[in-house]
Amino acid sequence: MRSQDPDMTAGDGPSDVPTVLVKDARDRQLLCFLEQLIPLDGHDYALLTPVDTPVCLFRLDDDEDPELIDTIDATEPILSVADVVLQEHDLTLVRSAVTLTVSGELDEPDPDELDDDENDDDEETETYELLVSFMVEEQEYGLYIPLDPFFVVARMNNGEAVLVEGEEFERVQPRIEAEIEEREDAL
Repeated sequence: MRSQDPDMTAGDGPSDVPTVLVKDARDRQLLCFLEQLIPLDGHDYALLTPVDTPVCLFRLDDDEDPELIDTIDATEPILSVADVVLQEHDLTLVRSAVTLTVSGELDEPDPDELDDDENDDDEETETYELLVSFMVEEQEYGLYIPLDPFFVVARMNNGEAVLVEGEEFERVQPRIEAEIEEREDAL
């Protein structure tokens, strides 16, 4: 799928997938691969996957299940410590729209290793792989890579990709899923 839009450029991957820069309401950006365009209600909605690896921040505690930290300010001291730890692995933490991402060369998870991992007792951590853990003020944190595909929905608006959030996301998400399912069934 090619676009004549000047804001979309060819990706570096072997399949030459187009990329698009998504902006959120706070003007943060996330570079994504364009997976599909879906026309709805007179708009083109884009189904995207981040170019860099998405990561989730968890608070770790030996006595409790890991706690996902959904929102975190980009200037939070925890992220400064995560920066230093990732730099030791030649990785960079990116505070982008939608999610935190990590750029750099990451090893792909070994599916056999994931099945044999006995430390993941709860469902929450079964869908994530630990990238790094670190301590901040006597509290342990971990950056985890989601193992399920991470999709971003954006509305194409005058050649720009705008993140779909809130009520609009709730309204279009089931319709986008239905359209994708219909396309897959047609193949």
